[in-house]
Amino acid sequence: MKHEIFYGSHYQIGLQFGQKQTADGIFIFDRLPFPLTKTRRDFAAACLPIYQHFFPEILAEIAGLAAGQNCSAEDIQAILFSMYALPPAAQCSCMALTNPGQILLGRNSDFLTALADFNLNVIYHFPTDSDNSADFYGNTTAFIEMEDGVNAHGLALGLTSVAPTKIKPGFNAGLLLRYLLEKCQNTEQVLQKCQNLPIASAHTLIAADKQGNIALLEMCAQHMEIIRPRPNSPFVCAVNQFSSPSLQSCQNRQIDNWQAAERWQTLQKILPLASQQMDLRQVQELLSGQKGFLCQYEHQTGHDTVWSVIYNLSAGHIYRADDNPSRQPFQQDRSFSL
Repeated sequence: MKHEIFYGSHYQIGLQFGQKQTADGIFIFDRLPFPLTKTRRDFAAACLPIYQHFFPEILAEIAGLAAGQNCSAEDIQAILFSMYALPPAAQCSCMALTNPGQILLGRNSDFLTALADFNLNVIYHFPTDSDNSADFYGNTTAFIEMEDGVNAHGLALGLTSVAPTKIKPGFNAGLLLRYLLEKCQNTEQVLQKCQNLPIASAHTLIAADKQGNIALLEMCAQHMEIIRPRPNSPFVCAVNQFSSPSLQSCQNRQIDNWQAAERWQTLQKILPLASQQMDLRQVQELLSGQKGFLCQYEHQTGHDTVWSVIYNLSAGHIYRADDNPSRQPFQQDRSFSL
């Protein structure tokens, strides 16, 4: 996993990253896990007006990256806007809980091992007078889009992908999470914004804030459900499938979801019993597979858990393992202040 800290406007940050990658001999189009087809280009073109309206800052960052890589911004848009809507997508597990003294969001990122060296841990610092964008800390298997993170307001987010049956132009999971990190201060703002944005991909999103408000959103092009903790069960969790009855017809069950049912069974077995007393150490044990199957993939198959992260919002701390947490212990990351 690579680590980058950026300062500046969106365009400046994109340019910095693109130039650094170019200087290191790394070119985005050399490591794509999918072909850049006409289908992806056409879908991205249909999404473009939506990003122009809701998130023009991300287009400025893409333009900067393209300038730094000496490539077409439209080609980068074709990569980013089609992610999660068109396969492949990361297969992940995510959970959040709140109990006396604990507000924790934890996530395992499961993806292709061949690309693990290019995973990014980033910190973005924007000018105070920029465009109402909050500084944030995030992780991604790609670039620009984010798959989990926390912002300067103490709002943490994590996603999981779901294979869709239908897509339409809109925000995909990774760019939606990135947008929410920049534009929201708490969980309620996340819920409000998501209900007013067009959604392209099928995915889940877990939000947790410093006030202890947590929620799971299950969403796709057709529908969205908001799931909150039940009484005496102060948690939410997600894998690469929908749990809401109303969304069962919206997931493509023919696509391999990397043992999502088994991971779901582990979370559903442990969290209802333990979440009221669960602490940081126990969440680390859960994510590292000590309480049931969650990350115990066979590495030689080419897919594995490539990082694990815990956002401890009650203490303002971040813990991350830059590999499968069953093999690498969590370390506190003090590079970002909540």
